[in-house]
Amino acid sequence: MKKISILGSTGSVGTQTLDVIAHDPDSYRVEGLAAGTNLPLLIEQVRQFKPSKVSVATKELAAQLKPHVPSTTAVFYGEEGMMEVAAGTEADLVVTAVVGSQGLKPTLAAIEAGKQIAIANKETLVSAGHLVTELAAKHGVALLPVDSEHSAIFQCLNGESPSTISKLTLTASGGAFRDRTREELYGVTLEDALKHPNWSMGAKITIDSATMANKGLEVIEAHWLFQVSYDQIEVILHQESTIHSMVEFADYSVIAQLGNPDMRVPIQYALTYPNRKKTPTAPLRLAELGKLHFKPMDMERFPCLAMAYESGRLGGTAPAVYNAANEIAVSRFMKGEITFLQIEEIIERVLNKHQLIPSPDLDQVLQTDEWAREAAGRIVF
Repeated sequence: MKKISILGSTGSVGTQTLDVIAHDPDSYRVEGLAAGTNLPLLIEQVRQFKPSKVSVATKELAAQLKPHVPSTTAVFYGEEGMMEVAAGTEADLVVTAVVGSQGLKPTLAAIEAGKQIAIANKETLVSAGHLVTELAAKHGVALLPVDSEHSAIFQCLNGESPSTISKLTLTASGGAFRDRTREELYGVTLEDALKHPNWSMGAKITIDSATMANKGLEVIEAHWLFQVSYDQIEVILHQESTIHSMVEFADYSVIAQLGNPDMRVPIQYALTYPNRKKTPTAPLRLAELGKLHFKPMDMERFPCLAMAYESGRLGGTAPAVYNAANEIAVSRFMKGEITFLQIEEIIERVLNKHQLIPSPDLDQVLQTDEWAREAAGRIVF
């Protein structure tokens, strides 16, 4: 029986992870759950899975939670609580599914504790990929990708030598506005941006999909997960989200991973690796699809993706700035403070103000992250 802790249990990936576990309860034991402020859902999860430790965002929420959990479940809160769930349980594997750079320190703590990592929090690798990968190598910890694109590449590389990789191709649905020109993006609403055509995801990642910032984060994550140069990472538009990603090898053979757009498949593969099990999902019927469509990526149409490549190539603290500025910009858009197109403008302006630190330690990454957030929050239009 595999023991699991989940950071971000009430979010999209967290709830789908628990759905996978619920369909095969004899194979898993939930050791820890960390959530933010969604107390009603967390109470349901605790009652169903009975973890040994649970954490919420604040002390006040922890006090509200305590009367509703079994006496065998210890309640924590804040950053300390997330660290407890990440590193202080008997879990074999930690699913890092919190949104944003808040997942960095708990992920590092879990690696230090020797936990295997199912990584759905791409911002952790974006902000501090050099630190995370070095620490994972030091402790012999596997970084098992949960994002559908990186899971696809991971699966395509099974049994292959990394030295034979010619190119990684990440597919992108194009998000809610894939059929609109830039001129047609003026005045789009939050409701418009949240209408993803293929995937069921959280609000932040859905907006990132519409700006293509999400794909930019995935490019940087792929660089660290698979140790390839940015020149070897390509993004193409693929509206059906059937091919999740592809690997081209030195002989120009291409291996692709296909499936219906359902996050439970890559989640379960991370939980069961190197084995496979039946999932609670629908099989892929290619004959029913009939056609698959592809388009080259237009970097002028999606400048957030272009800035991600630029930040990744600069390295050092640049990706952390890109990520932090994007998080604040998306938050401001969701609050109605800025327009959709001002998201990319904020990212660009913060990157232009930044003084690069080439090889940052953890404190420097965290300080840079804080600086970028403050800078993104101060920009007025």
